Amino acid sequence: MRAWLLGGCLSLLILAQEAMAGTVLVVGDSISAAFGLESSQGWVSLLQKRLDEKGFKQRVVNASISGDTSAGGVSRLPNLLAEHKPELVIIELGGNDGLRGQPPAQLQQNLASMIDSSKAQGASVLLLGMRLPPNYGARYTTAFANVFSNLAAEKQVPLVPFFLEGVGGVPGMMQSDGLHPALQAQPKLLDNVWPTLEPML
Repeated sequence: MRAWLLGGCLSLLILAQEAMAGTVLVVGDSISAAFGLESSQGWVSLLQKRLDEKGFKQRVVNASISGDTSAGGVSRLPNLLAEHKPELVIIELGGNDGLRGQPPAQLQQNLASMIDSSKAQGASVLLLGMRLPPNYGARYTTAFANVFSNLAAEKQVPLVPFFLEGVGGVPGMMQSDGLHPALQAQPKLLDNVWPTLEPML
């Protein structure tokens, strides 16, 4: 009887620890959805592996959709927050807004809404910054890049200034379409995020 009670208590303790561990929710586009690759090969899956290897208990939920924009993120986020109740939300959106030439002010408004909604549910937020190729023009690319730094300062959230650092435009690191990171780039993407993410866990 005593052994049975002890075993039951240990099981409850393990379940309680898992419940306390929390969820990391990644809301992104094709870059985080591992477009052109197996989902298990993408940087988000590599993040879960790193967490496990380092003894972190968080569970990563990848809610990224190829082609998604910041407007799509605003629309999807309330249900994601209600379902997963994350302790941390990683926002990786904006690239498709920029490629479609949408106004940076609209992007900033949408991302601000996502940050506010996440914080209102008690989640911390990590923002992944993006940049555009120079062929979009200096004025637009500068305004686009400034969205992320402006939001990080205004909303007091950690920022990875350029998520594709060492990947975008680097030979061998992109797929043949020139838009999506290749298999060999996925560890680099994780390494770009990790130094800012780890202290938040």
